[in-house]
Amino acid sequence: MRAYFLRRLLLIPPTLLGVTIVVFFITRFAPGGPVEQAIMAVRMAEHASRSIHNSGALSEDQLQEIKAYYGFDQPVYLAYLSWLGKVLHGDLGNSFRYGEPVAQVIRERLPVSLTYGIITLILAYGVCLPLGVVKAIRHRSLIDNATSVLVFVGYAIPSFALGSLLIVFLAARTGWFPMGGFVGENFRDLSWTGKLTDFTHHAVLPLTCYLVGSFAFVTFLVKNQLMDNLAADYVRTAVAKGVTFRRAVIHHALRNSLIPIATDFGQSFTVLVGGSFLIESIFDIDGMGLLGYRSVVDRDYQVVMGVLLITSLLLFLGNLVGDLLVAVVDPRIRYH
Repeated sequence: MRAYFLRRLLLIPPTLLGVTIVVFFITRFAPGGPVEQAIMAVRMAEHASRSIHNSGALSEDQLQEIKAYYGFDQPVYLAYLSWLGKVLHGDLGNSFRYGEPVAQVIRERLPVSLTYGIITLILAYGVCLPLGVVKAIRHRSLIDNATSVLVFVGYAIPSFALGSLLIVFLAARTGWFPMGGFVGENFRDLSWTGKLTDFTHHAVLPLTCYLVGSFAFVTFLVKNQLMDNLAADYVRTAVAKGVTFRRAVIHHALRNSLIPIATDFGQSFTVLVGGSFLIESIFDIDGMGLLGYRSVVDRDYQVVMGVLLITSLLLFLGNLVGDLLVAVVDPRIRYH
């Protein structure tokens, strides 16, 4: 098993290399890049000022200066090798939009997405696992039917639509919660208790939107898997031999039911940094999701590549962690 995970780790660098090559080439040939936007801005400024006779015309030297500034003066393969060499030295380049190093731009927004991602994972699995067990054991009971209705209603409402409704009814009209933001403007001046209260006050509505979608999937995945295992022969045999039903559920059926949950947990690693640009846009949360979206819209390709590199790396590591958790949950699985 150790050799398997070592091979998986060794496969991450070439896979990352392939992903970054594909996206880098796409950004170079996609229309409306930073060079085209800069040329358009210069032409509009010249046209407005009418400071030169040939308004909107750029000389070849000016065009080359613009291309050199944005790094488009080299062939695409040389530009990629230059970017890769900087990345290997810990330099992700500079953001065209923010005028700051990409690493600093990401560092400022990563804690926001990490905070919401970690809280979402803890709440989702902390609530959905016991809820799925209860629903499986008490199938078709009142509590099962009532929670199914609530979970499905939450799952049917898109997170961005729910966020808009929450802002209108619970923030704008009633004033119970802030309209948006990660924390309040006076956050640094508050005490530790005040900071915790302020963060919780701002986080209730966004976390609600984050959680409603994952609740249904995890809950019914646990329930269906557990019901299948409770109907298996090995559980009935254990009960027939004198094992209590509670012990049979916890020590036998539940452990086997956690195998798909362990796999899904590894996939959830990208939530830790990826965030959701829709939710972050609605609640004006300056996290990684909104950063990635804005970088694509603004053609800020250095930030695009930086966000891609981090999210892809965490996705590969998440898959590796998922395989490890499956092996821990199910001793019968042996990787070679």
